[in-house]
Amino acid sequence: MTKPDESINSLGVLAALIAVSAWGLSGVIAKDIDMGSLAIGAYRFAVYGLVVGAFMGLRGHRIGLHVLRESMWGGIALALDVAFFFSAIKLTTIANATVIGALQPVVVSVAAARFFGERIYRRDIVLAAVALVGVVLVVLGASGSPDWSLTGDLLAAGALIAWSAYFIFAKRAKSRISSNEYTVGAALWTAAINLPLALAFGQSLAWPSLNSWIGLLVLAFGAGILGHSLMNWSIQQIPLWISSTFTLLIPVVSASAAWIFLDEPLTTLQVFAMGIVLVALAGIVARQSGIGARPRPLRR
Repeated sequence: MTKPDESINSLGVLAALIAVSAWGLSGVIAKDIDMGSLAIGAYRFAVYGLVVGAFMGLRGHRIGLHVLRESMWGGIALALDVAFFFSAIKLTTIANATVIGALQPVVVSVAAARFFGERIYRRDIVLAAVALVGVVLVVLGASGSPDWSLTGDLLAAGALIAWSAYFIFAKRAKSRISSNEYTVGAALWTAAINLPLALAFGQSLAWPSLNSWIGLLVLAFGAGILGHSLMNWSIQQIPLWISSTFTLLIPVVSASAAWIFLDEPLTTLQVFAMGIVLVALAGIVARQSGIGARPRPLRR
């Protein structure tokens, strides 16, 4: 666990900040693409994986079976995240989908305690409960909106679990393959999984329109390079909890962009609740980073 006086890679921090900003805009872009969510995922990640993989191959870094094997679980997690999240934003408000996703640091912390032996403190559990209350208030605040959907919110919760797993697998891949190899391999797995899912759910994979292609290319190389590539590199440079915590900026960017570009309303309750979520999760980060005196951990 990182101590406050330990040096943190500033470039890694900057990369994570750029990545979450790009991800925050991706939901707004995807909502405006006239395609099914699974079809968007198949096209977006196929374009990114094939183009960037070919570029790496020309530079002598071929994406072989070893890379695909080491990136498989991360790719499956990302594929499920894409399928759930982009389905969610087609059904519910972007504010709801992204704020639910902002609980990722809580999930990552629980997984770290369960599988890696990291300690969870009583105050962290209280803060996590406060964050959950904040998310409930955000959902209730949007329940009267014509863009709200319970199914969409449940899909967003599924995306939260998958998204958390993607981060954990990215960290585990550090000693086996490079961050670029992991990103391309995961992208190819995501495209391969979303393709049959799109067909199974009756989504058209017909050649996209010009406007849809513009959005897809922005997602592929904007959210792909500025998002996934930078974040996966960042995860290998700085502690996992820092990278995970920066995802708290995603709902702020997404909700603001949706308000500006899509005219999605934000109620006073939602704005207040989003503040509760962000403050509570920031408190968890402060505990994990060793800021302030630590209380006793829970006994097993």
